[in-house]
Amino acid sequence: MEDQKVILVTGGTGLVGRGIRAAMEREGKRSDEEWHFVSSKDADLTDRAATEALFDKIKPTHVIHLAAMVGGLFRNLKYNLDFFRINSQINDNVLSISHQKGVKKVVSCLSTCIFPDKTTYPIDETMVHNGPPHDSNFGYSFAKRMIDVQNKGYHMQHGCNFTSVIPTNVFGAYDNFNLEDGHVLPGLIRKVHEAKSNNTPFVIWGTGSPRRQFIYSLDLGRLFLWVLREYKEVAPIILSVGEEDEISIKEAADLVVEAMGFTGEVILDTTKSDGQFKKTASNAKLRKYLPDFKFTPIKQAIKETCDWYMANVGTARH
Repeated sequence: MEDQKVILVTGGTGLVGRGIRAAMEREGKRSDEEWHFVSSKDADLTDRAATEALFDKIKPTHVIHLAAMVGGLFRNLKYNLDFFRINSQINDNVLSISHQKGVKKVVSCLSTCIFPDKTTYPIDETMVHNGPPHDSNFGYSFAKRMIDVQNKGYHMQHGCNFTSVIPTNVFGAYDNFNLEDGHVLPGLIRKVHEAKSNNTPFVIWGTGSPRRQFIYSLDLGRLFLWVLREYKEVAPIILSVGEEDEISIKEAADLVVEAMGFTGEVILDTTKSDGQFKKTASNAKLRKYLPDFKFTPIKQAIKETCDWYMANVGTARH
């Protein structure tokens, strides 16, 4: 019989943590796995003693590290230093204590914003450190990049099995629907709901032409389970739909409009900035490992997310 795995998921009540939990429950919890999804209420991971106490209580053999200080564009611009210091502290505590306590595997979650601002497309896993990230969120981006540096260091110096994943734009149930701090899709969903409720036009910021690869949190959860159980490399792996599945903001908005049955006026406010036109990522490495993995069709995934939001609008994060 295989050894029992005790899996600690930091940041376990957020969008990605909920996706992992849903994927694990949907495919049936394995008998050799005991899961613990924790949030900032359970421990302040910037505090080393509190982090050690959490590890002593749960005694994990495996860690999925999702916890981070996160925010939208405006918050990042204002607090770049805080994003760097706080996330670096969290990451150093989680990784060093994982090493100290003999954790067998750690899977950390990075972000596509860590890639160089000036780059060629598609971006892939070998390009993470090829130049500085975008200036708007350099603090968060460099803190996340340092996880890759630490993973390599812990492996070379101590033989640790620490790795990381880089998802593209995640969306799904339990997302953050705050218009300033949230991401594109939850923002569109909230705006359509408000336009429908108030009988006002639905306003899309920008031209609607920037393109993004969206990954449904349930699909990301399924891929996280595979990485935890099967992926052997220390080098990061991009978790994303293919380049051919990239869609424009306007196409995403149209899918939200359809899913929510909105029949009012749709306006493109071209006085608002578009942001980065594209961040196309290659999922060739993922496909080499999982050529037959089936992603949820984007239309279905957006419909399920809209339905969840409508059912939970009173308690969803705003």
